[in-house]
Amino acid sequence: MRICIFGAGAIGGFVAAHLAQVDGVEVSVVARGAHLAAIREHGLRVRSPKGELAARVRATDRAEDLGPQDIVFIALKQHQLAPALPALASLLGPDTTVVPPTTGIPYWYFHGLGGAHGGQQIERLDPGGAQWRTLGPARALGCVYWVATEVLEPGVIHHDGKLLRFPIGEPDGRVSPRLQRLADAMNAAGLNAQVVPDIRAWIWAKMISSLSWNPLAVLTGATLDRLTASPEIVAIVRRMMREAEVVAEALGVERWPISTDERIAAARNAGAHRMSMLQDWDRGRPLEVDVLTDSVAAMRDLAGVATPTIDEIYGLLRLRASSASAAR
Repeated sequence: MRICIFGAGAIGGFVAAHLAQVDGVEVSVVARGAHLAAIREHGLRVRSPKGELAARVRATDRAEDLGPQDIVFIALKQHQLAPALPALASLLGPDTTVVPPTTGIPYWYFHGLGGAHGGQQIERLDPGGAQWRTLGPARALGCVYWVATEVLEPGVIHHDGKLLRFPIGEPDGRVSPRLQRLADAMNAAGLNAQVVPDIRAWIWAKMISSLSWNPLAVLTGATLDRLTASPEIVAIVRRMMREAEVVAEALGVERWPISTDERIAAARNAGAHRMSMLQDWDRGRPLEVDVLTDSVAAMRDLAGVATPTIDEIYGLLRLRASSASAAR
């Protein structure tokens, strides 16, 4: 099985290093800059309380050199995806499966669904239908990356060792041969890839956690252990989570695979982890604000419900981000 990880950062590198341990899986990564140079020279290294995992993988900044793949994991930030579509297209053969980002609502969300919104494309999340047209909804598998990782230095990824869950599923809920094959490889790699019939509910559950904790981490500068220790912060998180849940339920999510209390407990179990948005903030990188706010706004508008707490918190975040940009 040929698997390419397009974007070998904290999550992509973690997945690549683990899959490279599996017999019969040929792993390549698309990376850039110092990270690419380190992977080429030393391989990928994952450090956790359980020890260090090392892997040699084919690494390039030219996806075109790799040829068609069986599986393509897209591990990019959402704002990086549109410019990468031509390179991603070079990895696609007739039967290539694509695992797109699920930080927000993915482009394929309504593919294969019945009801009023069945087959609908979401212009706000996929302008001009670029992802739908290039990647194709039928190629997509849903996978939720529930893992706390961070790039410590080029080629080196830290995992806190506690949170590790990669639920995976077909948009139509089937257990297809391609789904089972990929899940088997991921589980052989130790990635805890539970095959689920309700991948959309899992996507919402993870997105709601990211949506809630990320802006508060940037606004306060606090790690998850400090955020979860504050009753006032947790109360805000609960309100944000419930508002997003109402949107999801209005659009068909009937049963939550993980409750609000379990999501908050998962955040507590991550210890002193810095949320990904705080990592980007500290390094002066663009924040994934739009993908989260646009996801909620697009789906909220379809559902016809309000999200006042979410709107207020992201209003504060946008102001802080714009003030920081003006000061630089």
